[in-house]
Amino acid sequence: MRGMAYETYGGTEVLKDTRLPVPKFGPGEVLVRVKYASVNPVDWKIMAGGLDALMDVVYPVVPCWDVSGTVEKVGIDTPEFAEGDEVMAYARKDYVHGGTCAEFVTVPVRALARKPASLGWAEAAGLPLAGLTAYQVLTRLGTGKDDTVLIHGAAGGVGSFGVQIARALGARVIGTASPRNHDRVRELGAEPVAYGDGLAERVLALVPDGATVVADFVGGVLDVTRRVLHDDGRHASIADPTVTGSGGEWMWVRPVGSDLAALGQLTESGQLTVPVARTFPLGELAAAFELSQGGHTAGKIVIEV
Repeated sequence: MRGMAYETYGGTEVLKDTRLPVPKFGPGEVLVRVKYASVNPVDWKIMAGGLDALMDVVYPVVPCWDVSGTVEKVGIDTPEFAEGDEVMAYARKDYVHGGTCAEFVTVPVRALARKPASLGWAEAAGLPLAGLTAYQVLTRLGTGKDDTVLIHGAAGGVGSFGVQIARALGARVIGTASPRNHDRVRELGAEPVAYGDGLAERVLALVPDGATVVADFVGGVLDVTRRVLHDDGRHASIADPTVTGSGGEWMWVRPVGSDLAALGQLTESGQLTVPVARTFPLGELAAAFELSQGGHTAGKIVIEV
């Protein structure tokens, strides 16, 4: 099969368009024919060696973990899916090796969900990792209709999903963003506040008793979180492990198919949209990574395989 791969840590120069064997699929797995993958910052951070202390690597590495496609073959004991099913997944394995920027990828059924009929292939590929991150943070914090949620980084890839999901859960949402993104944050359903000096005061002007839930999707904001958190509030971060010393949770996304299916239902009901900023062909993955590294893209960067 054709795939993009690398044989050593480095920058985009290590990516090669190459031929690889079609991966084997074991019990409880399916083989997915990839239509689209999507790019997340973790993909190029792994390629640079940023997670070397956390995850084993088996070269050659095919990057990316998000996928939409069709089930090509099913492994032993996979009654949930059949050949031809339209699916999406956050296809992270327990080690770094076979990702989604190739013609085929194996996915454990526990990570797989059916693609909603109303969701395009590109949008379905853009949903899993970022959408699951926001969903799992907010649901683990018990977000509901009685909450006021502060989302740090509300215009970002995870934060924009977080705003929509918190609104779907019935909460009032306040979102931090640069002033140029305030209109977008309002469209998503949050009350925007500018980050930077005076942020805590601006949040407390909107919610004097403090936010009952704070979701940090950017890092470096723990002091603000402490100041604006309600006495009985809950908070978590995906970017700052020190929150655990302040009663918060440090979280990283899990590949859970049932959670992804719940997100699919939100897209079907119109409560969640997946904006796609740019599409690249597979052979231009390096350019897609470089665009992601710029950090200013409003929407998902997807790869057509």
